[in-house]
Amino acid sequence: MTAAAAAAGTAGAGRRPPELPEQRRVLAVLAVSQTLSGAGLAAGITVGALLAGEMLGSTGLAGVPSALFTGGSVLGALAIGRLCQRWGRRPGLTAGYAAGAVGSVGVVVAVTADHVPLLLVSLLVYGAGTATNLQARYAGADLASPERRGRAVSLVLLATTLGAVVGPNLVTVSGRVAEHGGVPRLAGPFLLAALAYGLAAVVLGSLLRPDPLRLARARAAALPLDGRRDGSAAGLSGGPRGPGVRTGLAVMLLGQLVMIAVMTMTPVHLDAHGHGTGATGLVIALHVGAMFLPSPLSGVLVDRLGALPVAAASGAVLGAAGLLAALAPPDSVAALATALVLLGLGWNLGLVSGTAVVTAAVPLERRAATQGLADTGLAVAGCTGGLLSGPVVAAGGFGALALGGALVALTVVPLTRLAARRT
Repeated sequence: MTAAAAAAGTAGAGRRPPELPEQRRVLAVLAVSQTLSGAGLAAGITVGALLAGEMLGSTGLAGVPSALFTGGSVLGALAIGRLCQRWGRRPGLTAGYAAGAVGSVGVVVAVTADHVPLLLVSLLVYGAGTATNLQARYAGADLASPERRGRAVSLVLLATTLGAVVGPNLVTVSGRVAEHGGVPRLAGPFLLAALAYGLAAVVLGSLLRPDPLRLARARAAALPLDGRRDGSAAGLSGGPRGPGVRTGLAVMLLGQLVMIAVMTMTPVHLDAHGHGTGATGLVIALHVGAMFLPSPLSGVLVDRLGALPVAAASGAVLGAAGLLAALAPPDSVAALATALVLLGLGWNLGLVSGTAVVTAAVPLERRAATQGLADTGLAVAGCTGGLLSGPVVAAGGFGALALGGALVALTVVPLTRLAARRT
């Protein structure tokens, strides 16, 4: 290639194609639905472990609700991925949020009736809302050009921030509303979740038009093979079983495992040391905010630096979060809140970078199904973290859980460096 041609290619690369009008509409609708659904997502995080303490009567079982609704995400992610693959994003995402609303109502009924089996089943169904909340990020990337993919994913994640941050701080208010209606206080956040997920389903079902995945497929089919610049071209990054998918999955799964494990037991840890629900709500709100608020930065970093360097950074940040949580004095809400903010930031970096790797590695015609499988693995990792968190804390304390999480997270750094050498 001549110097002139190289210079021309560089200049062309610096001019990003304009965003499609349909993409702007899709992102706007997703922003509304994600803002609503964020409040539903926060309910289980904030009071799930406390509900277990009251209804199951054991700290060792405090991780069961988190394991159940993340376990429900396993089935939810798989089902939503298949629905999206066959019918498009709009039917799949709408069905997922509707199921999350039904599960939330079931939790309220179970807590009111003190019916443990119904509680366990309802938490599984509630997990579909969590799966949908994550699957929506793929809808934001369907119509995005490769140069804008990281930012498109990050904008959808950012939209979750408002509801997710406000939700935990409404624990006290929603609890009072629930008590006025004759419902136990801890069921209040799930009343909020039922409303939030229900409204998100209505917004997506009525407004997500055109369907981004169906339109992306139609446009890709109209292009000649050498004109396809993303995963719709044959052979990109080794296909759905290639190293790109494996690396992206590993980054997301390890981050999810560590984040869920530490986050699940944080309310129990705070409660055990005399901190009230106000302090718990604040810490979780800061954590959830850090999970989503840095999304624009993560997207810009992925688009400019590449996904693998950002993925390596996620492992380092998660490792620092676990170490700080392990060393934080039990009476210091500020120190623990700082650790949980780092935990959320590390998770965000890993999710955005891992999503970009997986999306780029999969041909468009198989993308939704593979993304559903990826998020199924994500849910399995979260379920594992939730299940292990209670016994680990019961046996060795919260510090042991956080330190173990730090060691697991740090394995992402050499993993991504190895993948970069193979690229």
